[in-house]
Amino acid sequence: TFEPITLLTIQNDTESWIFHLLLQEELLCNLSQFSASLKSYENSQNSSDTNLNKRTKSIYTPLELQFIEMKKKYKDAVLCVECGYKYRFFGEDAEIAAKELNIYCHLDHNFMTASIPSHRLFVHVRRLVAKGHKVGVIKQMETAALKAAGENKSSLFSRKLTLDDSVDVEGVTADVPDNYLLCVCENGDNLKDRKKGDIVTGIMAIQPTTGEVIFDSFRDCASRSELESRVLRLQPVEIILPSRLSDQSEKLIHSITSMRLQDDRIRIERMENLNFEYSHAFQRVTDFYAKEVPGPQKLSVILSLDKPVICSLAAVIAYLKEFNLEKMLYNPSNFKRLSSETEYMTINGTTMKNLEILQNQTDMKTKGSLLWVLDHTKTSFGRRRLKKWVTQPLLKSSEINARLDAVSEILLSESSVFGQIQTLLCKLPDLQRGLCSVFHKKCSTQEFFLIVSTLSRLDLEIQAFVPVIHSHVRSPLLKNALLEIPDLLSPVKQYLKILNEEAAKTGDKTQLFKDLTDFPVIRKKKEEIQDVLSKIQLHLLDIRKQIKNPSAEYVTVSGQEFLIEVKNSHKSSVPSDWVMVSSTKAVSRFHSPFITENYRLLNQLREQLVLGCSAEWLRFLDHFSEHYHPVSKAICHLATVDCLFSLAQVAKQGDYCRPTVQDNRREIIIKNGRHPVIDVLLGEQDQYVPNTTSLSGDGERVMIITGPNMGGKSSYIKQVALITAMAQIGSFVPAEEATIGIVDGIFTRMGAADNIYKGRSTFMEELTDTAEIIRKATSRSLVILDELGRGTSTHDGIAIAYATLEHFIRDVEALTLFVTHYPSVCELQRLYPDTVGNYHMAFLVNEEETGQQQGSEMEENPEFITFLYQITKGVSARSYGLNVAKLADIPQEILKKAAHKSKELERIVNMKRSEQQ
Repeated sequence: TFEPITLLTIQNDTESWIFHLLLQEELLCNLSQFSASLKSYENSQNSSDTNLNKRTKSIYTPLELQFIEMKKKYKDAVLCVECGYKYRFFGEDAEIAAKELNIYCHLDHNFMTASIPSHRLFVHVRRLVAKGHKVGVIKQMETAALKAAGENKSSLFSRKLTLDDSVDVEGVTADVPDNYLLCVCENGDNLKDRKKGDIVTGIMAIQPTTGEVIFDSFRDCASRSELESRVLRLQPVEIILPSRLSDQSEKLIHSITSMRLQDDRIRIERMENLNFEYSHAFQRVTDFYAKEVPGPQKLSVILSLDKPVICSLAAVIAYLKEFNLEKMLYNPSNFKRLSSETEYMTINGTTMKNLEILQNQTDMKTKGSLLWVLDHTKTSFGRRRLKKWVTQPLLKSSEINARLDAVSEILLSESSVFGQIQTLLCKLPDLQRGLCSVFHKKCSTQEFFLIVSTLSRLDLEIQAFVPVIHSHVRSPLLKNALLEIPDLLSPVKQYLKILNEEAAKTGDKTQLFKDLTDFPVIRKKKEEIQDVLSKIQLHLLDIRKQIKNPSAEYVTVSGQEFLIEVKNSHKSSVPSDWVMVSSTKAVSRFHSPFITENYRLLNQLREQLVLGCSAEWLRFLDHFSEHYHPVSKAICHLATVDCLFSLAQVAKQGDYCRPTVQDNRREIIIKNGRHPVIDVLLGEQDQYVPNTTSLSGDGERVMIITGPNMGGKSSYIKQVALITAMAQIGSFVPAEEATIGIVDGIFTRMGAADNIYKGRSTFMEELTDTAEIIRKATSRSLVILDELGRGTSTHDGIAIAYATLEHFIRDVEALTLFVTHYPSVCELQRLYPDTVGNYHMAFLVNEEETGQQQGSEMEENPEFITFLYQITKGVSARSYGLNVAKLADIPQEILKKAAHKSKELERIVNMKRSEQQ
């Protein structure tokens, strides 16, 4: 049984469609699943070689045998095989293609077969990919004319799996999501650690469309929270894993892949454990960097990585070689570490989900997330960079203020230069992706021309702004980025001069290069072709004499050139050794022996020219790739500029202010702050109620927040966290004033959700998150705990909430927001009056309604309350849960009984308290 999952494997530079994968319950281990006839072939392999040869020769055609061999190598892919002017599917692949593409499928020899015209390949493969299949394109490696002239003219065409480059520029202009390929490797240091579940993990993540390579290694606990954080941050489309992983990691991976939507699942690729063993990995990596990528410095950089990272890299090398994409690993100095506690704020996976940093928690889309609020970028590469900024708030006030200075200047400057620069960014193709396509030599001539002409135009336009940038731009971040771009892009324009624009746009490589001085092979071949054409043209004089027609001319019909057309009434004048090519009722068309011979030679020369031009094109791309790194740096500068303009657009929204960010103070002071996402979603009609926050390491650093259900407690605490994160990203914030002391991490525990896939209950999930915060939080962190302890009995819940909060007050000393429905926890203010404050979300009890109720009736109806959504000093004694029950349309008789029981329990508690006093 198959479970089709629409999942991108390697979204190659321009060929995102070539390899989509089919997740299966088991790998296809033999060819029996492709057709009954294939089964007989497999069984025949048990017999002797002689018998096998006799049997296969008599039963299978050469093309079928070739298909069988290819299918053995690519068992899990739907193969479309180039056969002349069409692509054919065989066996079960044909049945899949017939079903998905709505084409005819029939039995031919031993296999079911279906076919598509070659010019429609791109369309049909895209459709198969969209249906969740892994598709392999098998191309002919020889051409008909050259094969006919060669020694193996009677044998089968050679074919192999390819990554096609016949793609139009749509791929570069379209906006594609990130498509990381992630490889995970574990290394349990010792048996004791393994039993506890602790493990050292190494990861390697590659984005084939942009060439980005990221690595990381980290110690993880039994909850695998560190691994989860990285997977959520990278959002990979495929994960490479060893065949066996620890149980905890298997549960985590299973939970992540299973929770994703059916049409957006992460695909899992398993590789043999041997690929991840250090001795084997060390050998593979050493061979790769010592033999294939010479340079002792490169190998020394690689060998300085942690062992699990080297093991992941080895597996990635093996995997990418299947797609001819290993070139992106050639320069290890460009590898970047994902997590850096000294450089970026810690935002773990739980916090990313709780604060809805990248996607909302309702439908997992971007709308309603912090990224959605901040993203006003104009380019695809700018959007990718902003996503990194959002998940990696900065820790150095100098870097944060550099971004804030740039945003302020764009916002306040009266110079027109900023508007002109932003206009440049509009409607740009995905330069980063296109450049990577060029680097891997996978681009079409159309794509190359689009990318290089765009870069050349940007170079000229920014060059024209240089004097104005010098005089009008003050922000060092903006100024340096813009001024460096022309120098980095200067080598690009020379490549445009070499190309014939018309040929580049039509994809005609034979006319691509203007001046053939530097291309002697092409020049020589073109001269040879011209010689043959001249001979054929001269031969026309002989033809006219032979058929006694002085006005005879060559005609071309159905692609056949140099035909001599003769009326059927004059056929007797045609020499007997001429070959008739085609005819109609009125005329017949012939080739003379001279034409036959020279036309065959001409076609061979033309195909040799096409091959020669293709080879020169690849050399040309190689030469351009020498400038890959400076051009890539220029595109990164453009992405930075795009992000800064995006943040300036955010700052233009009403009532946003520039935060004051300080290194040496532990404080979060926000005057009339608002939740950035809800503020945008509500719009101008329904304003969000602002709230003020004052947390200080030297004074009150803990807020215990109580109040009615639906009173706005969770929104308030998320608001504080999001404003803090925005400030350290370098963005203006939705408040009148904000002063933020640098926070090294935001840790949250909120919401009630079990994790069935990990085998954890709601309460277990809650405590696992809390344990993680206790381990990681420091005095410079912001800790947010929402209703800790509610998943168990009241007494246990109160005890856990009380003890945990006291630990944060006394031992961790972090800035803390603690939401609770347990009034007992509020007693901590009496023990720590200088550092703890009790607060509640304000509300009004509707006096009119309660005034009309008399006696027992008043006890049996829940109060009507009005939420003010305002944070206020003091404790709220009650949670008014019955009010929410009323809003939820719980039946009236149940509400009355609940209200009665609530009053009764309240009286019992009050009696006990008075007795104790």
